[in-house]
Amino acid sequence: MQNSAIEATGGTAGGRSDIGQATQLGDLLSRMRDIAAEADRRDLVDRLTNARERVLDPRMRIVVVGPLKQGKSQFVNSLLNLEVCSVGDDETTAVPTVVQNADEASAELVLAEPGSEPVRVPVPLDQLTSITPASPLAQGREVLRLDVHVPSPLLADGLVVVDTPGVGGHGNPHAASTLGLITSADAVFVVSDSSQEFTEPEVAFLRQAMTLCPTVAVLITKIDLYPHWRAIVEADREHLRRENIDAVMLPISSMLRSHALRLNDDSLNTEAGFPQLYQFLREQVVARATVTTRKAVALDIRSVSEHLALALGSELAALRDPDTAAAAVSGLQTAKASAEAMQQRSALWQQTLGDGITDLAADIDHDLRDRLRQVTREAEQAVDDGDPGKDWAVLGEWLEEQIATAVGDNFVWAHERSMWLAERVAEHFADAAQAHLPDFDIAGMDGIMDPVTSLADLESGRMGIASKVLVGMRGSYGGVLMFGLITTFVGLALINPISIGAGVLLGSKAYKDDKEQRVLKRRADAKVAIRKFTDDVSFQVGKESKDRLRLVQRALRDHFAQMADQTVRSINDSLRAAQEAASIANSERAARTAQLEKELQAVATMRSIASQLDPEQLETAK
Repeated sequence: MQNSAIEATGGTAGGRSDIGQATQLGDLLSRMRDIAAEADRRDLVDRLTNARERVLDPRMRIVVVGPLKQGKSQFVNSLLNLEVCSVGDDETTAVPTVVQNADEASAELVLAEPGSEPVRVPVPLDQLTSITPASPLAQGREVLRLDVHVPSPLLADGLVVVDTPGVGGHGNPHAASTLGLITSADAVFVVSDSSQEFTEPEVAFLRQAMTLCPTVAVLITKIDLYPHWRAIVEADREHLRRENIDAVMLPISSMLRSHALRLNDDSLNTEAGFPQLYQFLREQVVARATVTTRKAVALDIRSVSEHLALALGSELAALRDPDTAAAAVSGLQTAKASAEAMQQRSALWQQTLGDGITDLAADIDHDLRDRLRQVTREAEQAVDDGDPGKDWAVLGEWLEEQIATAVGDNFVWAHERSMWLAERVAEHFADAAQAHLPDFDIAGMDGIMDPVTSLADLESGRMGIASKVLVGMRGSYGGVLMFGLITTFVGLALINPISIGAGVLLGSKAYKDDKEQRVLKRRADAKVAIRKFTDDVSFQVGKESKDRLRLVQRALRDHFAQMADQTVRSINDSLRAAQEAASIANSERAARTAQLEKELQAVATMRSIASQLDPEQLETAK
């Protein structure tokens, strides 16, 4: 397919300048890595190598989320000018679809393989829009996601678009797993069409998304179908103002965008609202990612330079003043005390992490149960206030929306508490090294929550004429017979107006009693169904929360263990260097001093460059 000029010039708004900047940052990390290699610090070399790989990987993940049938998949297709996501009137996107750039088009289905790495199964391109969790290609295994690789100028600079299953709707299990994708996204597009104002669940989901990702835009789609879309946009803005939600709102039309690409019509593309979308990507996504990358590189360089300066500076000080024995002994004792303090600090941070994870697991489980109990109580109260048979569809939709909101709030709270715990653990390292938090990319697309059983059906309670007559006749039979026998003593027939009237009265009462009993039975059945549904959600989400916490614990443990090892290694190297400097020959002392001064100068230069990379450091220096 030929890409039009509109598509080719849109880009991610970053362009080659961002790739050039990534190359420059990568070169800085390479220079710092060479200095660490000369100091024989293999651990720091590995750290800088990993940092350089992250910098040179320009991919930015854009997650597209929203309720069912709001135009998410059509937006992705029109944005890329490719048919990569299924579009229809039903819930078409049932599997997260990840679209990224490649020289040749291909697709793979990523399947769960318990106990090993996920399995990848090639997908024919003509079957791309028909993939579901029950696809024969999955062979009964759990489908994690669909990876699509296509040549696209929009994706060439590293943009990765993720189309997610819709949140909301009857029996929909995707809300919690979609929030899991948001935590590792660079930007989130929340899609809502212009047919109506925001609903309460949409506002709640938007608030959750903005808590997990700072870069969020609301796309008001299908403005070509609804002439009153401007009034809807203003009403939506008012809803967000009342809820104190500061989100960018972008009215767009995917259909007009597709026509603009086909006709190469720039004015039509402007009417579709996509230039404003590119501006958001340029100013919010790319610019924010650039600042974040520069800060991360500055932190790595600054931290490594402090590790190197500790050992190099100790050895240089010992070489410059070899005759001052007292000072040398004092320095050695200080280094030894620092090493012992680090060992103690290592035990403390591990204790903080272990206790924090235990407390966090208990708090999250209690919070989830408390939220679900509150929803269950409200649902049961609604059941007691009416006939659940008549209102079951509405009640079921409300219940699932409330549970989705409760699960989402629990997920957001757990994420915030996890970050708080990471900061608590990092405080143990504040005195010994440049403390920094790990990258929490633990909510990738392999952790999708298993589907939750839908709310059970309930009989409507509607009775046909024949059933009503049968209940009435069964109740009236005794009345007709009893009063008929009594009236025979006064010479009346068994069937007479008195016995018939008594039968009608007793039949009406029997029908009313039967109706009340049926309502009571439906209420009891409805409460059982509600409790079973919430219990299933609690079980499934509880398992997901425990798995996620284990990932948090491992991420924090590995990250801070590496920090502790690097700091202890630096102190031990400082101690060793000071001891060796005391016994070095005079003929070698001058050469070694010159070499150390050169290496320290290089470290100081890199630290100065790191300070210039970080805007916050520049402001502090001023």
